[in-house]
Amino acid sequence: MIIIQPSGGLCNRMRVINSAWELAKKRGDRLTVLWYLCPELNCPFEALFKPVKEIRIINIRSLKDPRKLFYQLTARQRFGNEDILKNKTDGILHQNFYESLKNPVYLFTWEHFYPSHDYHFYVPAASLQKRIDRITASFGKRCVGVHIRRTDNTISMGKSTTEQFLALMHKELDAYPETCFFVATDDGKEEALLRKTFPGRIISNETRTLSRDSLEGMQDALLDLYCLAAAKKLIGSYWSSFTDIAADMKGIEKVIAGED
Repeated sequence: MIIIQPSGGLCNRMRVINSAWELAKKRGDRLTVLWYLCPELNCPFEALFKPVKEIRIINIRSLKDPRKLFYQLTARQRFGNEDILKNKTDGILHQNFYESLKNPVYLFTWEHFYPSHDYHFYVPAASLQKRIDRITASFGKRCVGVHIRRTDNTISMGKSTTEQFLALMHKELDAYPETCFFVATDDGKEEALLRKTFPGRIISNETRTLSRDSLEGMQDALLDLYCLAAAKKLIGSYWSSFTDIAADMKGIEKVIAGED
């Protein structure tokens, strides 16, 4: 059995679970996921997604949860993020490493270690899907997603500037005058500027909660992710797993603001 504790935010965890599922299939193993509720993602898995049949998912609220400690103590091998980094090349685990794993094995990581474009595990909970459907119904003939990452992502802010987003959005309108934009951002000032610059063209979840340390904030993040994925194209932020997953889920075209 493979036990994995995915770390990081929502999209990092989705990629880690996808990787672990690919590893489990290669080895013919069962997969158990420890879904840790913490300030960066304080929401149970089932409050975001429908139940998953193929994987056992356990919500834990403490690193001292007896179930977590049991899996750690009884595992024959335990590996952390640095171990995953040292044993992969180009996003793929080295064959000699994954073949040497001894069951049960415990993995803790925020790294994805197998390329996977299979997101069938992640079906939004019914109440969230209704909200997603209401917003995407207003997309019209052509809607382009815009994901502007700010606050704590200094790498993204330094590369994907506001001016570069504006230039790419103007370019879309020049080519396709009927375009509207679904905007997902963690900065209200950025959204206000876009609404002023492109009046009547901006769609968003205007009542969203930005704090990831709450159930409402995480549900709003998932809504943004799936609305971005429903667009025809995505203008995204550099060094953002949220941008990458939104484009990858439905295979839509992606342009990164500020990327040469």
